[in-house]
Amino acid sequence: MAIRAGAKERTGKFVKNQCLGFVSFLIFWEICHLLLNTHTVPSPLETLAYMLTVPGKLILHCGASLLRVLAAIGISLIIGVPAGMLLGVNETCKNLLSPFLYFIYPMPKIAFLPIFMLLFGLGNTSKIILMIWIIIFQMILSVRDGVEQILPLHFKVMDSFCAASGQRYRYLIFPAILPQIFSGLRISIGITLASLFFAENYAATYGIGYYILSAWTKMNYVEMFGGILAIGLLGIILFDLLDSLERFSAPWLKRNAAAR
Repeated sequence: MAIRAGAKERTGKFVKNQCLGFVSFLIFWEICHLLLNTHTVPSPLETLAYMLTVPGKLILHCGASLLRVLAAIGISLIIGVPAGMLLGVNETCKNLLSPFLYFIYPMPKIAFLPIFMLLFGLGNTSKIILMIWIIIFQMILSVRDGVEQILPLHFKVMDSFCAASGQRYRYLIFPAILPQIFSGLRISIGITLASLFFAENYAATYGIGYYILSAWTKMNYVEMFGGILAIGLLGIILFDLLDSLERFSAPWLKRNAAAR
């Protein structure tokens, strides 16, 4: 009963916060609409009314974008988490690879899209690889920093119990870096959704980025703002799912935060 009550309380709090945020955004949008007084910035009520007339179309485009985002983030996790762990525990690998990561991390990686399209074609593969290229370095560095923040005393305790290498990773390193993994995922979701607009503008027929640009070229600004609002709602859903996953997989993080 206590678990159910806690889940109900968290759900109510989330709905309240999201509603307040959404209403605040709509108010800001309406103020901009009134001040600018131009048809290029439609009113939020007009945009919401239009979105209700084409829910199937928006769901189709958002679904295509969501599949690309999940594929990119999943592959980045599979590669980035072990790579970050290796850099965190192996000083030689850290000294060899960190200069490369520091050099390439601040580069505008969206500029690599033409290269990926030449190498992997115009389909989904090049778009997913571009998003992986954008977020994987963030994931590697977040995990590496998380490993380096583990106190040496904790490793000594594991050594005193004669823990095997696999046990060190399972019971110490991986639980300790979960906050960095979730932080990296939150940043990655935001960056990936932002890069969709560029990635889906080329050789795409489905995707919310394609939907927004198509509306812009047709000068259908209500449709364009509907796509922008849809991608924002998609981000909110992904963030909520990530928060739920964090509460499930690392409940001690919330307890520690409440204790402080």
